[in-house]
Amino acid sequence: MISKKILLPALVGSAFFLGACGGDTSPSAPVNNPVYSSTVLPTSSSAYIPGPTSSTPVPVSSSAVVPTSSTPAPSPTAYPALAPSANVTYGTGDYALWKSFHFTTYEQEITTYPNLAAEFNVVFPTADLLPAGRVVWSSQTGYYKNYCSDNTTPVPAMKTRACTVSEGVGYGMLLAYFNGDDDTFIRLWNYTRGFRAYSNTKLMPWITQSFHWTEVDNSSATDADEDIATALILMYYKTGNAAFLQDALTFVNAIWDLEVNKTTLLIYSGDTDLWKGSNPVYNLSYFSPVAIRLFAMVDKNHNWQGVLDAMYTYMQLVQSMGTGVFPDWSDATGNAANPPNGAAGSGEGSWTWYTFNKESVRIPWRLAWDYYWFQETRAAAILNQLNAFISVKSTNNPDDKALAVNYSWNLSVGPDNTRNNVVSSQWYAAWCATGLSGNPTWLEKCTKGLNAKDPSNTNSSYFSDILLTMYSGLLNGLFVRPF
Repeated sequence: MISKKILLPALVGSAFFLGACGGDTSPSAPVNNPVYSSTVLPTSSSAYIPGPTSSTPVPVSSSAVVPTSSTPAPSPTAYPALAPSANVTYGTGDYALWKSFHFTTYEQEITTYPNLAAEFNVVFPTADLLPAGRVVWSSQTGYYKNYCSDNTTPVPAMKTRACTVSEGVGYGMLLAYFNGDDDTFIRLWNYTRGFRAYSNTKLMPWITQSFHWTEVDNSSATDADEDIATALILMYYKTGNAAFLQDALTFVNAIWDLEVNKTTLLIYSGDTDLWKGSNPVYNLSYFSPVAIRLFAMVDKNHNWQGVLDAMYTYMQLVQSMGTGVFPDWSDATGNAANPPNGAAGSGEGSWTWYTFNKESVRIPWRLAWDYYWFQETRAAAILNQLNAFISVKSTNNPDDKALAVNYSWNLSVGPDNTRNNVVSSQWYAAWCATGLSGNPTWLEKCTKGLNAKDPSNTNSSYFSDILLTMYSGLLNGLFVRPF
């Protein structure tokens, strides 16, 4: 997990960051009561608890396209073959292990963070915002340590794990959905509802402190917003409950308004001006083709098909200009670029922006998902090129240490990063997924290897564990379409 907004407050002149730099780590209590608007978020218990509905739910807004029995399902409905060793029990097992360590509830945190818990009711003041839960971020030792710590907690391992990032909420909702875990899904959804209402935002603040009102950074991260909206749309199709669609459309409309470049139809990395301008820096791991397809299904007021096509064209351009892998960040011309938030290193030897690295590790999952559900030929072509690249490097052996290297997008920009001696679980899983569309031998061998791995469940393994669990769910057949 990268601190994708770590320098954002400094770069945009945030008073919050200046206060933190001045040593003020105890912000004053809020003085304004938040407005919980039922026009933005459903607030009654019957509006958000899944239950039986009529076979033809009532549309909740003019932009909603509500599927009925006569609405044709997107085609094709068949799935490409997974590996013969794929087994849903491995996916569900990884989820159970992951959840046991990285997910916590409002009730549990009252005990874990007693100093914070006295004010949990500021963000969650009413019963309709409960039950709630969150995905726990990794321990923090740098800038966010003061905001992600509570020295009164009786659980030593959790002292510096009081923060949640929106990305984790999106992943968590998707994992809960695909594992049929409705309670966790509802708890995570309510977590977003509480903080969005309290912050008066339609998109999820990218980092929050436990269930507490302390503002850490309310700017958005586009990948998280896409994933949360996707999970809500999928839950709508599964249950027919229009409240899920209503809130999904809140996200979808705000993503269009704040996170899409209207000139190029490319997806910005967030909602602030930092990510915009004449030559924006983009993050291709934030492109979720399945999300964009679902947006097009439920929102006919915006050109989501244009976004899908523009993003695939851009992705193909970036891949064609280099070695075959992707850089973590790239500019409007398709060249690798250093992002303006300082998340890609601090100098020679630490740069990650031009390598297939901690951002790009999510690209194979997103493309393999699109290929698995929709047999998208562009996704297949990109995956096949990635797999051809790593097959050469590893002599077609997914257990080779060649998978540990963060490869350069273009060697004329910078060398490969060869510092890793061990293939981390999320990278093993990512390279495994590249074989889904064209290398069944690779896919079979690495699926067996993947299923021999478990989440590490340490204070620093948030990112590797959640991605391992996501890839495991996809490659073991848990990603079942609800339509």
